[in-house]
Amino acid sequence: MRSSRTVQRNRRTSLRLFGRAIKEDKGQALIETALSFTLLLVLLVGAVEFARLFYASTEVSNAALAGVQYGVQSARTAGDTAGIQTAAANDAQNIALGTTTASLSCICSNGGASTCLPTDCSGSSIETILTVQTQASFNPGFHLPGFPTSFTLHGQAVEKVLQ
Repeated sequence: MRSSRTVQRNRRTSLRLFGRAIKEDKGQALIETALSFTLLLVLLVGAVEFARLFYASTEVSNAALAGVQYGVQSARTAGDTAGIQTAAANDAQNIALGTTTASLSCICSNGGASTCLPTDCSGSSIETILTVQTQASFNPGFHLPGFPTSFTLHGQAVEKVLQ
């Protein structure tokens, strides 16, 4: 069995070694923490900015879809550019929607080309296609050197007009 003096001596030796280790590593943990925290903060800010960009992109695409869904209800609504723009703007209430354009094109139901004239499609009917394009500008809250200060986001939706 060990004597109590030997146990005490071993404890003192262990404490001295531990004290030396602490003195040699003075400030190292603080520097490691500061560097790690900085890196994690940059990653967090980047993830938040990417999420904001993804959200705005989804809003622009959904606005184009809302505009085309309004326009394909009938031939009358397909020509209502102001109504299409209003439908798109109402869907994108969380972003500043820029330009919204609507265009009509035609194809023959048998697959042939058409210029939207009644005489273009002999033996088949004319199908009207509505295309709505939207765009918006996105300004990130955190700017990195070498990257643009704003991005232009585009959305497009294409559907056949109901006859």
